Amino acid sequence: MTRAEPQTEEDPAAPRKTRPLATFFHVHLVSDSTGETLNAMLKATASQFAAAKPLEHIYALVRSRPQMEKTLAEIEASPGLVLYTILNPELRRLLEIRCSELQTPAISVLDPLRDAFAEFLGLEQTLRPGAQHQLDDAYFRRIAALDFTLSHDDGQMLWDLEAADVVLVGVSRTSKTPTCMYLANRGVKAANVPLVPTSPPPPELMSLRKPMVIGLVAAPERLSQIRKSRLGDMNAEKAAEEYSDLALIRQEILAAKRLFAKHRWPTIDVTRKSVEETAASILTKLSARKNQ
Repeated sequence: MTRAEPQTEEDPAAPRKTRPLATFFHVHLVSDSTGETLNAMLKATASQFAAAKPLEHIYALVRSRPQMEKTLAEIEASPGLVLYTILNPELRRLLEIRCSELQTPAISVLDPLRDAFAEFLGLEQTLRPGAQHQLDDAYFRRIAALDFTLSHDDGQMLWDLEAADVVLVGVSRTSKTPTCMYLANRGVKAANVPLVPTSPPPPELMSLRKPMVIGLVAAPERLSQIRKSRLGDMNAEKAAEEYSDLALIRQEILAAKRLFAKHRWPTIDVTRKSVEETAASILTKLSARKNQ
């Protein structure tokens, strides 16, 4: 048998020992372009480690030796993970050697993808920094899509809906606008039309041929919560409480689902989806339609 440890009274003035809520660590994102790719990959990876909180250090457009040396000095001052997209062989070597000396992991995040593409295509890599950000046709399509989406938000310019790639339809607070903006950033001309309980759907919506019309729905309980929060922010008067009335919202959703079924419009339930997930579902549907 083992002896029990003697019990002692805690000193109320002594600081209590608490478990750390999160593990903070330094991550250095070194890029010869804008760093957007590294930032996206960091967020996607770090999201799988709930207790880890990265402290981001971003070094964009690193294309000269002085810039790299300054970056390395900051890495040395705050050691941590190093993620990089550097194409210049001299700068890559400089970064890799110094990180090895500092015993700091340095990961070239695009190398496996580029190597796989090169092997599959049988082509040499161009090694142009920031090639994805050139002012090419894709860039101007994205700008045009953003302009289109802004001018066709919330039922504006209904007469011009035929020029859209996709039209999102749904009752209030089904994330139509933020989803459209996300799609526009992907070069998709997205418009949205709200369904209003006191008015019939606009006739322009029923005659569309080119755009894909997609209905968005959500659980009435969730919509009620969101709308109540919205009313609270707006200090709305009591007469506006019908907007968040659960029974009325159920009627709205039922009418919307009937409309979508009548016209055979694909429907997405956004209750438990982020804007990015909803947009991904829409892009999948657009891709399938295009490939047909």
